[in-house]
Amino acid sequence: MGDYEEVKEIKKPMRFERILQDDIPRGREGKHKEIIRQLLSDITELPPGSALKIPLAELPDSKENIRAALSRAGRQNNLNLATSSNKEFLFVWEAPPKSSRENR
Repeated sequence: MGDYEEVKEIKKPMRFERILQDDIPRGREGKHKEIIRQLLSDITELPPGSALKIPLAELPDSKENIRAALSRAGRQNNLNLATSSNKEFLFVWEAPPKSSRENR
């Protein structure tokens, strides 16, 4: 060994579970998936000039979280969505494309 002593590394146990990369879920399958899928389906069926009127009491999460999830899903589906709300309802509709609004 000479002048050097053999140093053994002491391995600490892993704090977190190990998983194979092939087993990692891909894509966003959030907890709002069902309500967002239903809202997007309903929005695409709306005639121009109409909006969905959704009772806040029927939402599975806060208005803010549903609105954020809906915004993400709208962008992914190339839908320009607009929202508004009051104490009882969330209103959602498909807004005109931005280029149409800018030309006014």
